[in-house]
Amino acid sequence: MLIIQIAGGLGNQMQQYAVYTKLREMRKDVKLDLSWFDPQVQKNMLAPREFELPIFGGTDYEECSAYERDALLKQGAFSALTGKVLKKLGLRDEANPKVFSEKEMYHPEVFELEDKYIKGYFACQKYYGDIMDKLQEKFIFPEHSDPDLHARNMALAERMEREPSVSVHIRRGDYLDPSNVAILGNIATEEYYQGAMDYFTVKEPDTHFYIFTSDHEYAREKFSDESRYTIVDWNNGKNSVQDLMLMSHCKGNICANSTFSFWGARLNKRPDKTVIRTYKMRNNQPVNPEIMHDYWKGWILMDEKGSII
Repeated sequence: MLIIQIAGGLGNQMQQYAVYTKLREMRKDVKLDLSWFDPQVQKNMLAPREFELPIFGGTDYEECSAYERDALLKQGAFSALTGKVLKKLGLRDEANPKVFSEKEMYHPEVFELEDKYIKGYFACQKYYGDIMDKLQEKFIFPEHSDPDLHARNMALAERMEREPSVSVHIRRGDYLDPSNVAILGNIATEEYYQGAMDYFTVKEPDTHFYIFTSDHEYAREKFSDESRYTIVDWNNGKNSVQDLMLMSHCKGNICANSTFSFWGARLNKRPDKTVIRTYKMRNNQPVNPEIMHDYWKGWILMDEKGSII
């Protein structure tokens, strides 16, 4: 049996579920472990998370039992060691040979694993790019909880389908925290966004950009020209998933180095779509043009200076 740990925010959960779906397509015996979301675990988190996959209509899955999970996490020499002893010895469960932890951008061997507990975020498009059509059918968007805002979103989605529309996801917030800047900062720069927007306006001068960000004050100051920009600022809280729905209706998608915007582009079913993403995801993750183009087939890669790689 294979067990995949579900952890992190919505974008990461979707990626873990995507790998789960790919393994099921390969007829692997695979289940999900949701224990990361137990209240006792989440109370120690700086940013507590909830299990959000059920908000989508088609995300069927099988959850592992505690017995099945422990059969892998406490096997062999580890079966006699309690969590306290492991901590005292400075060991983590990754030292267990039954645990596979993602360490590289892409691990092709994940599809050959047997009898493993799998941990990772699996952002790389190559893991599941070949089954994206199936994933698009599983991630069925719910309606907005407010009927008036649902109607507003549907009207906007129709407009996006008719015009040369491009979504722009700008992640600020936690990415501006000093603790995160060294790893995640200075990647999706203002030069990056300008270069990406220029790419679309050169091809279609009438391109209209839809701005998605949690920093609405910044957006209103930076993108005040309503003839060119629409700031989508009404899908909040549990309704934030509606932003993904709207992104998926645009002709083009400009992504931040964020799994959330990746999914806005991935769920875009338009055959004529164009997707631009940051060349790097993290500053501490080595990148190579040839490898990146293989890992992200069909996506345009742009660096922090606004140049296409």
